[in-house]
Amino acid sequence: MEEKWDQFPRVKRDPEVRALVGAADDRLRAIGLNEHGFRHVCLVADTASRLLRELGFDGHVQDQARIAGLLHDIGNAIAREHHALTGARLADSILSRLDVPHGDIAVVTGAIASHGDDHGSPGIATDAVSAALILADKSDVHRSRVWRRDTSHMDRHDLVGFSVLSSWIRADRRSGPIRWNLEQDSAIATEREFLNLFAEQLRMCEQAARCLGCSFRIVLSGVACE
Repeated sequence: MEEKWDQFPRVKRDPEVRALVGAADDRLRAIGLNEHGFRHVCLVADTASRLLRELGFDGHVQDQARIAGLLHDIGNAIAREHHALTGARLADSILSRLDVPHGDIAVVTGAIASHGDDHGSPGIATDAVSAALILADKSDVHRSRVWRRDTSHMDRHDLVGFSVLSSWIRADRRSGPIRWNLEQDSAIATEREFLNLFAEQLRMCEQAARCLGCSFRIVLSGVACE
């Protein structure tokens, strides 16, 4: 059996995983939501793992976070409503079939179930993996996720997302806060519009950072926001 911290490549190659990620993206695009495909889930996987590495967590925990990031949105292949819980159940089945150790499955599925749901409860971090997943997922805001390109046909959410030119979140054990840095085109949407639209996500990030023993800071176009 592979070492626990080498599980991610095997999960990523799995045909069922690839089919579910693709189906989730197709379903959400059909109802007008932004990109939730391989770009998103692989970025979330890498970001969650990197945050934990920056905070000094070992490779095993980083691998758990990468797997959770890869699988966190597969529930959308079934339905958007309660996709976090549905995704956790699907992930349990997949990881059990792949002979991932039960302890790892519990951590990964718990993180997926806790990452937040538009139609259910907000994300609540209870351990390092769930915290890293929330921070990585909620910070993936970028114009590349917006399918439309004509701003005259965008709703408020698409406009704010399209206004984000770059987004980067990082942690540093020495400097204290987890910082989410964004560059925004204020001609498309203002800082206040961003903060209002993403208020719930920012609260989730603050709670997740506290779970990791950190504070949280968002910096918009070079200006730290309170």
